[in-house]
Amino acid sequence: MFLTTSVQQTHSYWEHHECMKKNGPEAKLLVVDDEPNIRELLSTSLRFAGFDVVAAANGREALAAVEQHAPDLVVLDVMLPDMDGFTVTRRLRASGKHFPVLFLTAKDDTEDKVTGLTVGGDDYVTKPFSLDEVVARIRAVLRRTQPLEDDDAVLRVDDLELDDDAHEVRRGGTVIELSPTEFKLLRYLMLNPNRVLSKAQILDHVWEYDFNGDASIVESYISYLRRKVDIDPDSAGLIQTKRGVGYVLRTAEKR
Repeated sequence: MFLTTSVQQTHSYWEHHECMKKNGPEAKLLVVDDEPNIRELLSTSLRFAGFDVVAAANGREALAAVEQHAPDLVVLDVMLPDMDGFTVTRRLRASGKHFPVLFLTAKDDTEDKVTGLTVGGDDYVTKPFSLDEVVARIRAVLRRTQPLEDDDAVLRVDDLELDDDAHEVRRGGTVIELSPTEFKLLRYLMLNPNRVLSKAQILDHVWEYDFNGDASIVESYISYLRRKVDIDPDSAGLIQTKRGVGYVLRTAEKR
């Protein structure tokens, strides 16, 4: 079994679902899994939790469902019969779709996790998983990828600009493509220039985990964000590592 849900949990989610129907769903989700039992159990349980859910059995169905339903988040199995979840995500990102993607992976494989982050994924859950964990991860991803309301929608550090309204990042005028979570991570760093932020602080503010966060995900995201933002290999990087402490976005006068 890849989804563990007790009868009591199901009743609890059903009660929550009845309450949510009065106010509308929390978000529209697309669930993609080729195993019918998992797909149906997960879809039904997420509906009980208060989400509007559509489902797909493979990569082609997933791409078509995105065009038809415009989901707020995709729960995407890595292993699909026609194309893997990474290929689906690459195609989504290439077509300009930037909503978050939560991967389902059958093994706790670091290579799979790194690949998922590289192609633009936002989080992952390893099978077998509990419904509680899936719901918490979905809500955390949605919270950190929602548009933020601030008096100043544009943040600037040296020649790096982050525009909340346009969801766009530019370095020296050049647009940098980021996933929603990379965007949120960079925003947190830019709000705290020259301040060393620990992995725990980053997990708390960017991932907002309700479960024990994996600090290695911070290392992976910092690594890929640095490759995108620090585009000049001959200059000192904006994003620097304070060994044994955390990470810091250094302004020019501090580098």
